[in-house]
Amino acid sequence: MSLTVADVLALPGLASMRLRAGQAGRDNAVRWPYVAENEGIAEWVMGGELIFVTGINHPRDEANLLRLVREGHERVVAGLVILTGAEFIQTIPTSVIAEAERLNLPLIEQPYALKMVVVTQAIGTALVHAQQLGRSRQHVLEQVLDGDYQSLDVLLQRGDSLGLALHVPRQVTLLRLDGSEQLFGDLADDDAERQLQSRQQLLQRRLEQCLGELGNALPLISQGRHWIALLPCADASAEARNRQAMTVLLDELRPQLGPLRLFLGLGSAGCDAPRFAQGLGEARQALAVAQRFPERLGLCSFNELGVLELLGAIRDRSLLDRFVERVVGPLIGDDSRHQPVLMPTLEAWFAENGNLALAAQRLNVHRNTLSYRLQRIEALTGCSFEDPHDRLNISVALLIRRLSSPA
Repeated sequence: MSLTVADVLALPGLASMRLRAGQAGRDNAVRWPYVAENEGIAEWVMGGELIFVTGINHPRDEANLLRLVREGHERVVAGLVILTGAEFIQTIPTSVIAEAERLNLPLIEQPYALKMVVVTQAIGTALVHAQQLGRSRQHVLEQVLDGDYQSLDVLLQRGDSLGLALHVPRQVTLLRLDGSEQLFGDLADDDAERQLQSRQQLLQRRLEQCLGELGNALPLISQGRHWIALLPCADASAEARNRQAMTVLLDELRPQLGPLRLFLGLGSAGCDAPRFAQGLGEARQALAVAQRFPERLGLCSFNELGVLELLGAIRDRSLLDRFVERVVGPLIGDDSRHQPVLMPTLEAWFAENGNLALAAQRLNVHRNTLSYRLQRIEALTGCSFEDPHDRLNISVALLIRRLSSPA
């Protein structure tokens, strides 16, 4: 469970704090309160903080307050609290309120008469309670998802006591954020860590907002670079709605998360609590395909896997490796000894459904060159492109290669 900006405003003793802008961000999760003492905050926050601006240790004119609003938005902070009174910051400039509203950043006014120690103690206490409840909820959800329980009935009763709607049919969704290695390779460690934290905070916030919009929300489960979301999904109509919502979310976040890449796998619809573990396994299979097949555009549903469902269910990977070696091993070997052109040629030919002109265009070679390569492929493999059984074997071997390749 997260403590939100709205929760902070509702805490006992904090009634004199007023939300002046950024109503759309009231559900932003507050990770911790932070008092800004420097001219800017970009270098000092990781995302999710509720920033307090007093003006005591640094002058805060209109230009500086605008800077803080923009840096707070960039760093995905939960919100900005500006203390006002007669001595330091008399009023919040209209331009600052307008900018916070434009950026959907919660902007709160706190009178100096409300002591900071009262505010931070109230927020700190609420954060501890929220974190304890959140850990309990996550533990129950992880037990159900792992199938790690002695009595499901007892676990569901505990879920009810924690306010978890576990009796609603769900669709297990698994998300993965990749590319942190590139981030740390391109930037200094401190800058890379800040950007990673900022992007993770952005992703978490948008996921939680999306879950809230879908209704009957369960807490988002964060596990390293993975997130598990349990979307309400009773039928095919809800399944289509979920896929569309996740597609929109992916398209929205893609440019904001760069160079990190977000991938998403959806399990089957109508999954009840006893089948959450099965749904998670389905979502893992779909996620693997989303990662390894670029044409999926980062998202795949379990019901879209087709033959990949069968291939992914084979636990003895040596069976798949032997099949690939038997069908296309000679081509892989030839490409390792010479210029690697045969496997790319085969992949292009299948990608264009056997259309020579389009396959040649894809490879940027002459059609005669492509025909020669296809003849060499047939000679090396002993397969014929005219034989439907041979074409099926080659197609499956190519799928296994892509499914087994590093993400």
